[in-house]
Amino acid sequence: MSKPGGVNIFLDIALVVAPKMWSTLKDFSMHYLQFALWAVAGVVASGVQAQSLFSVSTLPGLSPAHPVPVLQRGPLQPPLRYRVIVLAGAGCSGMAPVAGTYFAGLPHAQVLVLHKPGADPNAGLEPAVCPTGFNQRDQLVRWQESARAALRADASKQVGSAPVRQLLVGIADGVDLLPALATEVPHLAGLVLLSGSGLDPREAGLLQAQRSGQLAAWQSLDQAQRSDSADSTKVQGHSLRYWRDQWRWHTAKPLIDSPWPILQIWGDADARVPAAAYLRFAERAAGRVAPLCTRQVAAGDPGLQQVWAWLEKWAQVPAQGLCEATLP
Repeated sequence: MSKPGGVNIFLDIALVVAPKMWSTLKDFSMHYLQFALWAVAGVVASGVQAQSLFSVSTLPGLSPAHPVPVLQRGPLQPPLRYRVIVLAGAGCSGMAPVAGTYFAGLPHAQVLVLHKPGADPNAGLEPAVCPTGFNQRDQLVRWQESARAALRADASKQVGSAPVRQLLVGIADGVDLLPALATEVPHLAGLVLLSGSGLDPREAGLLQAQRSGQLAAWQSLDQAQRSDSADSTKVQGHSLRYWRDQWRWHTAKPLIDSPWPILQIWGDADARVPAAAYLRFAERAAGRVAPLCTRQVAAGDPGLQQVWAWLEKWAQVPAQGLCEATLP
């Protein structure tokens, strides 16, 4: 068994450089998910009862040997107003144990959560180990193409049903997949970014390293990914294949050029994604054709509860547009 795959490009630098870096360098951690769960816990009377509404299954991936694990749930309250498709990119974590509470703030949505191939949906937010071979397969391009196959299979299942507006949500690494996968979602109304600035992973990582005083660790990782070592070489918890993908990946321009509204709510006290990254993306995206709606939560972590409240408000009158919804 291997150690858990990193949540993002900083997650495992701490294993080599300094123990404290485990919490300071990761853009998105399980602690964020825990915070979100506390924030929405009051929405349901019983977490166990809410959790039972989710079913665990799979959708086709790149190959029959590596299907995409998924969680599915219908609306908690009638009527069904929209679907939310989530790209969960937090290492090999599984959201099944917490999904009922995590998504309780979306009572009128049908929810579909895609996990990385090889991840166990029942593993919980902080699994002690990842399944054997997971870290060697963990790579943005593989996750993207696996998710593409799963989304196409899901779309084919919806043929013949009444059209429903859909939102595509990216969490952590999932944010980096949004531009390429948006075209696979019929009736797409917008993109939602959670714990992701929208910048390229390399640029966002550098900003976090500078803020946390770990620039030397970042430079060491940069040298490793530029070396002649084989892609399979394990460095700081991941294969060099994973790190090289992160260095070459482009997220910002495709997101900015995309024709769909983007919703992003972030906290200025978030220790994992620097405010500078969010602000830089917003500045670059200011002239995009489609709307970019951002809301800063003062002195707080990313406001998951506010994101869900925004979506529910929008779903009441979706024709007004995602960015025209307002929060209480």
